[in-house]
Amino acid sequence: MNNFEALGLSGQTIRSLEEMGFENPTEIQEKCIPLLLSGQKDLVALAQTGTGKTASFGLPLLEMIDAKQKSVQALILSPTRELGQQIADQIQKFGKYNKSLRSVAVYGGASIVPQMKALKRGAHIVIATPGRLIDLMERRAVNLEEIRFLVLDEADEMLNMGFRDDIDHILRDTPSHKSTWLFSATMPDDIRRIITEYMDDNAAEVHIAPKQQVNENINHQYVVINRDNKFDSLCGFLELDSDTRGIIFSRTKLGAQKLAEQLRRANQHADALHGDLSQAQRDRVMKRFKEHELRILVATDVAARGIDVKDLNFVIHYNLPDQLEYYTHRSGRTARAGKKGVSVAFVSKTEKKKIKYLEKDLGLTFTEIEAPQPTDLMEMRVSQWCERLVDMPVSDQLDETLVDMAMSAFGEFTKEDLIRKLIADIVRANAPTRSSSDDRGRDRDRDRDRDRDRDRGRDRGDDRPKRDRSDSRDKKSDRKAGRGDMARFFINIGKRDDIHTADLLMFICEEARIGKQDVGTITIDRNHSYFEVAKDKVKKVNAAFKDIVVDGRELRVNRDGGPGDNNDQGDQAYAKSKRKPAPRGGGFKGKKGPGKPRSKR
Repeated sequence: MNNFEALGLSGQTIRSLEEMGFENPTEIQEKCIPLLLSGQKDLVALAQTGTGKTASFGLPLLEMIDAKQKSVQALILSPTRELGQQIADQIQKFGKYNKSLRSVAVYGGASIVPQMKALKRGAHIVIATPGRLIDLMERRAVNLEEIRFLVLDEADEMLNMGFRDDIDHILRDTPSHKSTWLFSATMPDDIRRIITEYMDDNAAEVHIAPKQQVNENINHQYVVINRDNKFDSLCGFLELDSDTRGIIFSRTKLGAQKLAEQLRRANQHADALHGDLSQAQRDRVMKRFKEHELRILVATDVAARGIDVKDLNFVIHYNLPDQLEYYTHRSGRTARAGKKGVSVAFVSKTEKKKIKYLEKDLGLTFTEIEAPQPTDLMEMRVSQWCERLVDMPVSDQLDETLVDMAMSAFGEFTKEDLIRKLIADIVRANAPTRSSSDDRGRDRDRDRDRDRDRDRGRDRGDDRPKRDRSDSRDKKSDRKAGRGDMARFFINIGKRDDIHTADLLMFICEEARIGKQDVGTITIDRNHSYFEVAKDKVKKVNAAFKDIVVDGRELRVNRDGGPGDNNDQGDQAYAKSKRKPAPRGGGFKGKKGPGKPRSKR
């Protein structure tokens, strides 16, 4: 007997579930499905990612939708297009034998025209990201007047991504008598506000403890890595287990893209998955990964939501996530369907304490491992070479002249001498080349030297004329501006965001559409940075960085009261940043919109 039958589902739904391999409901499904089928109007369900939430609301919706009515009856809001696509796919599979039921997914990052056409053809269930739904509502391309059910999936994540105003708009502009089902991993103040303002006082509550999320088939490991050797250590792990495949998580979009490019240069079959990709690019990357054309996917947390790829052997946290639930979601990409998997966290010495927090709060046990050493890799290469040589068949048509020539050349050597020479040749052929981490180390050394020289110049007072990076850029462009012609800005990104001087320079120039010669000194601190721009470019910078959002995090760019600048907003912004640090995530190509910031997803 399929245990889903006891929940009150119809025969055609049970048939679909059996074909999908669903036999035993999860805890949240056991609690939510009968409750919603009984007619419970509003529901608040607290559960982590991966508990089976989609079936918890998707199956009751399929049972309660009236397919004879052609109007949109259910709306499911999702924070990202990736999760939206996954929900839409699950809904279609659940409703396989309900031929008359239609669902449509709408999201940013893809052309709106096909989505408008799909809505015009008719849909009973619409799965949408908030931003795209607002666009469709403003175009009058979707009619929500007869909505009976509204589902907020990962509601806290939507709020973290800056969708508060959009969600309020949607909740206000849908019928007040609708049922609202809210699913969230956490209960921040904004979630409580939504419950108070838009849901009944007798809303049912379901809470699934986070400890339910620990997958005992995952071997959790961590390795303490020096930043200069981080990439080389990663390559070492990948080489030692060359027959495995998995996902490497990076905290930022920029970091994911750069790491994927580095891995490709290191002859790894890798590609990046992040929010700056178009839908077509994302689909192409995922297709290659699922078909084993790619061994490694380098992804951000947001972009990885909705990924469902079987047989992944490992997850590597190249940067630790900022939130505990993200670690659970990341590591849960491996060890699926009862299989074993490994989750390896790369940490610095100062980050070791975060491992203790993960162990305590998530009930995990981590094992510390060492990064592969050059000797380990060389032993493996020689061992593989020996195996290939031993197993190599000798052709009957081998040219004996070549054999005689080799025998003549090597005849005077003992077997031991010959083996030593062969091994020496292999070692020389596999000697490490200059790595990208070496280049980064040299770049940082040059930066430190420049900083030291600049500090010495300050110590000497006015003995020598001061010179900084903005001077050298200005000379190259024949610009004669001094510090008095530069305005200083504060921005709330720093070293914690894995940003470097060259990255920030490129980001400023691309967003503000100014030249490198217009940017002066850049100073990057742990949580924030300062940069100078020519005063005649201030308006462009102010306009470019107004209401800019990066993966749900609102960037703050303010004039700073530094030398030659009488504005004191920067100090206020820094104080604000220290009091309320913004959630980090994503790269440095935000999306702007009129009024309140809105993520493109």
